[in-house]
Amino acid sequence: MKNWFLPAVILLLSGAVTAQNTIPKDSVKTLNVPIVVNDSTVLLPGDTLKKVKGFMPVPKTATRMALIPGLGQIYNRDYWKAPIVYLAFGGGLYTYYLNSLKYHDYLSAYKEFYNLDKNSPTYGQPKPELVDSTVIVRVRSLLNTSSTYQPASRDQALRGKNYWRRNRGFALIVTGLIYTLSIIEANVAAHLKTFDLSDDLTLRIEPKLQQPAMRTPAPGVRLVFNIK
Repeated sequence: MKNWFLPAVILLLSGAVTAQNTIPKDSVKTLNVPIVVNDSTVLLPGDTLKKVKGFMPVPKTATRMALIPGLGQIYNRDYWKAPIVYLAFGGGLYTYYLNSLKYHDYLSAYKEFYNLDKNSPTYGQPKPELVDSTVIVRVRSLLNTSSTYQPASRDQALRGKNYWRRNRGFALIVTGLIYTLSIIEANVAAHLKTFDLSDDLTLRIEPKLQQPAMRTPAPGVRLVFNIK
């Protein structure tokens, strides 16, 4: 009895596993999204279980990974896109940093024209001795590789402060757009990788009773293209 008991148990367990992995054909036709069975098997809408070569990413997972810049592209195995995301996102952050430095340079120069001593009765008012005078402001190069110190009047300091503040805000907006687009791209790329791009184009001629311009049933034919 012990000789056949163990093989019988193994046979029952294997049958249960097979039954769990079997998907009814009728339920396959009602699918609206692909179902990934394993790394190399995917179930597409209207198709039976089929083998697909390559990696099949999950769009939700790709979107969550893309919350960290570049990881969504790496998850999709689009490795060449990751350096582009890093350069664009890093460039936006560095531009924001440079504009912020230049903004604070002109802001410091502009503050020198005003009395900022809170204990003074003339707090917040222009300094009389600097009304028609100039102060020294640091002028940085485009990439902050060098800088010079130049005199600036109050109007020049005000214009420089406002100019670099606008540039700083614009750089922040562009960086946010780059971040958002990288997430969208990872999601779209994951969806595109689940498409069946085979060359199976089928044309069928089928009968049809209901015609668009007829109130009563009328015999006719229709052409059906089956694209997978």
